[in-house]
This record gives sequence, C-alpha cells and structure tokens, in this order.
Amino acid sequence: MTLSVKLINRQGASTDAEWDVSEIVESLSWKTSRMGKAGSLSFTMIRPVQTEKFTYNNGDIVRVQFDKKNIFHGYIFSIDEGRDEAVKITAYDQVRYLMNTDTYVFKGVTASDVLKRIAKDFNLKLGKVADTGYKIPTMSEDGQKLLDIICKAITLTYSSTGRDYCLYDDFGSLCLRGVNDMQLDLVVGDESLMYDYQINRSIDNDTYNQIKLYKDNKKSGKREVYMAKDSVNIKRWGVLQLYQSVDEDMNQAQINQMLTNLAKLKNRESKSLKVSALGDIRIRAGMRVRIVISKYGVDQALLVDECSHDFDGAEHTMTLDLRVV
Repeated sequence: MTLSVKLINRQGASTDAEWDVSEIVESLSWKTSRMGKAGSLSFTMIRPVQTEKFTYNNGDIVRVQFDKKNIFHGYIFSIDEGRDEAVKITAYDQVRYLMNTDTYVFKGVTASDVLKRIAKDFNLKLGKVADTGYKIPTMSEDGQKLLDIICKAITLTYSSTGRDYCLYDDFGSLCLRGVNDMQLDLVVGDESLMYDYQINRSIDNDTYNQIKLYKDNKKSGKREVYMAKDSVNIKRWGVLQLYQSVDEDMNQAQINQMLTNLAKLKNRESKSLKVSALGDIRIRAGMRVRIVISKYGVDQALLVDECSHDFDGAEHTMTLDLRVV
C-alpha cells in the first residue's frame, strides 16, 4: 500500500512546480460528506527546507494517490507551524469554493441546471452531472451560500420525486450522481473489516408525523393549508410537525403528491450507524455499502453520510457514518 502526496506550487518563483512530499508525511486524514461540506484533507509533515524553488503556500494544490489511484485534488487553505519540526496542512476540494455567497433566481430548472449555472459563473470544473429530471417551479435565493442553493435544489427534487443525489468532487471535477448509482461490491461488518460500531435510533431530528404545507393565494389574499398526519405515531411520539411553504404555482395534485412523499420520508424514526473498520479507499460519502451486523439484524446496502480515512504509517482505518433507511 503506497500513499503518494504531492504539492503543486501555483504562486511562487517556480509556478506549477510539483514536489513529492510522501516521505515526510507522518499522518493524513481524508474526509468526505454526502451533502453540505467540502471534502477535506489534513496531514502533518516534517518541516521541509523552503527554497526559492520549493515553497508551500495557501492556494497551492495538493494531490493524493493511493496505490496509484487518484484520491484527492484540492487547495491549501491553512498552514499551522511552530517551533517544532511539524507542519500541519489543511486542504479542501473544489466544493470549498461553493461556500461563496450570491443571489440567484431560477424558474423551471432542474437541480442539474442549478449546478451547471453556478459552476459556469464561478469558473468551476464539472465532471459527470446526472439529469435530475424534475423541474423546480421557482427558486429565489438572496445572498445565500452557493452550496446551500445547490443542496436546496437537490432537497426539493428529493421531496417531490423520492430520488436522492450526491454532490461531490472527483479529483478536481464537480459531479452529481444518484445515490443508487454509487454502490460498491463490498461487505463491511461481521468478520469483514469492521472492528467497532454504534447504533442510534432517534425522533429528535428530521422525524415528523404531522405535515403542513401552505401557499399564499395572491388572488384571494388567503393562505391555503394542506395537511397530512399519522394519528398512530402522534399517540406514540406526540405531535412532531413540519410546516413549510410550497411554490404558489403548484396545483393541488402536486401538493398532495408532495405531502405523500414527505410523509413517507419523514414519518419514521431516524436510524444511524457509525462503523469503525480497516480502510478501503474506494469508499467515500454518497455511496451505498453493504453492512452486515447479525446481532441487530442489519444486512443491507446503507448510504454513507460521512466518511473519514485515516493513515498513520502503514495503518489505514476508516470511520463511516451511515444512514439506515
């Protein structure tokens, strides 16, 4: 198992010069998130001697390969160093640039269209972008983070169609793919990589048994409210209400369909699973991985919400935060 770490100078005397620092890297952690965060890389290396030819600065490129497989392409955002010989560098992939804020108004566009428009406006490189299909009636976002705007478009698509998507950076290219299209032929669990796990069941986050959707009718001047509720689960858990607006152009059939979809998605316990295992570099957030834990009757392909790969010398471990559906 060979880990390769290279720095590419974008601003010094030797612009675009590439330096292999693999031999002086002591520990490295690569983290990915299914939605809402940039992929990050942090590593500690022995302080090298900087020269006119070799320097490392914020904005420089970091590229990581594992057994010659491309893993991470990102940009240095933080350098920590002191009196000792250790230098800690933190880099983020291209998703970090979606933390910029701006104002957008969209009408009749898909989540794919939203991503493509923002990527073009901010000169970001695109890779494979799935056609999400569903046309969002309107989206008006004033002074919002670009990533939040894209995630909102993905969430609206999920609420209306039940189809979920993952935005991620694939070695320097922004990609959007359906979560069901990203499944590995791999088992993690009993007698296979896993050495620890934690299971959580909760109604404290994103569980709703009463859903109210509303829209303001400009013609009548009244607010129209549409509701779905589950009396059985209300008796079990108390009232847990989701109250949100819908686009004024949506008709009653569309709103009723959204109510049905939201009730299906939200009216249940949320279950999460954290697995600690020996590392397999193919796994990243947004993928489905088969998890087997016989004690709790778990044997299914679960969606990875968060993934952390940690390298320390010859040791490679990973931590997976999984969504149980």
